[in-house]
Amino acid sequence: MNLGSVFVAVLQRDWAMMKRYIVNTVSSLVSIYIIFLLIFLGFKSLSGYAATGALEGTMEGTVIGFFVWTFTVMAFSDLAWNLVIEAQAGTLEQLYLTPSGFKWVSGCTLLSSLTLNFIPIVVLLVTMMATTGQWLNLDFISLIPLLLVTVLGAYGVGFALGGLALIFKRIQAIFQIFQFVFVGFLVIPQRVPWAKLLPLSMGNSLIYDVMVDGTRLWELPIGSILTALIVGAAYLAIGVTIFSVCENIAKERGLLGHY
Repeated sequence: MNLGSVFVAVLQRDWAMMKRYIVNTVSSLVSIYIIFLLIFLGFKSLSGYAATGALEGTMEGTVIGFFVWTFTVMAFSDLAWNLVIEAQAGTLEQLYLTPSGFKWVSGCTLLSSLTLNFIPIVVLLVTMMATTGQWLNLDFISLIPLLLVTVLGAYGVGFALGGLALIFKRIQAIFQIFQFVFVGFLVIPQRVPWAKLLPLSMGNSLIYDVMVDGTRLWELPIGSILTALIVGAAYLAIGVTIFSVCENIAKERGLLGHY
């Protein structure tokens, strides 16, 4: 089977679902914007709030951090959510019969989600900039590769949670916990030596340099880019490994066909 055709089929499916349930899609973006608005109003009511890690105590950093956080949450949760939905619908076993392999289908699901969510999240980013009056540099040639590197760790978490979903089925509460965990990764300051080893942290710092300072991708320190790439790839590998272990357990226990 042509693996590219699998991605096209998954993309068409997700696009049809997005159009069919457009109210839910728009409502999700509106709810995220309301959360940001509450944060913004809270910051605005304080005079000279202190620097908080990657946000560096600036409204620009707050907008960027929230933008990266939104991208991350959608990235890590989509795979696990789809597994839960497929299990509820009783079609999970059918996906395992595909000649391309279930892991490739899962990877295509993540790429499809990233593709379809990009424009809505950028629209949300522009809305946040208009709300705060902080207009940032949108150099997509530099931003897109950095975003891909940054969300690698989130994809690793998504695969790990997807594996847990195969066994325990209902793990929505864990999604909520990791949303707050990712906030912690974003606000830990880069001056903390071990912060570079956390997912999102280094990537968020590089994105800050591009959007605030106007630094181009090829002007960024190559060591920092490699660190972000290696850390993200390591978390992705760990997540895929956890998924494989959970997958084998689910097969041995006969849990794929039951919710």
